[in-house]
Amino acid sequence: MTPRLGDGIRRRRRALDLTLAQVARRAALSVPFLSQVENGRARPSMRSLQSIADALGTTAVQLMAAAEEARRVDVVRADDDPGLAGTGEARVRPLVRGHHALHALEFTGPHDTDRVFAHRNDEILYVADGAAEVRAEGVTHRLGRGDTLYVAGGVPHTWTALEAGTRVLLVAVGDHVEVTADPHR
Repeated sequence: MTPRLGDGIRRRRRALDLTLAQVARRAALSVPFLSQVENGRARPSMRSLQSIADALGTTAVQLMAAAEEARRVDVVRADDDPGLAGTGEARVRPLVRGHHALHALEFTGPHDTDRVFAHRNDEILYVADGAAEVRAEGVTHRLGRGDTLYVAGGVPHTWTALEAGTRVLLVAVGDHVEVTADPHR
């Protein structure tokens, strides 16, 4: 995934007519590191990828989706590419490859709580193992194994894993898809 991810980052940067130095400065990363990512010689952590995505006015999910060929039917095996490293033992693995209306990621291990998410469209968080805490609209929700939390598009939220080995599956409608409210409500 790394070479294609770098190609996608480079294409996005060039489409915005930005230099490596400009994107690196916006992302608070070094120019050599960003160059290595673009050339497939370094794999960014999820935090670095999010910083790059912010600097490019897109999302990490969109950059990862652009890195993979979209398939009409696709199986993602548990032992496929493990995805991106987070901080420490944290991992992020795409469960849907390519640019589709539906995105799904698996987060394993600790998760950074200082980042506030607010996506254009709806998403659900499903706790496959362990426990997680989600804060949305001023309320903290503790989720255990098998629990699901729905978050409507545009609602700012944060979340964190509470136990070692926690696995959270995040499934969302892609930000590139225009979802409109049900006119019959």
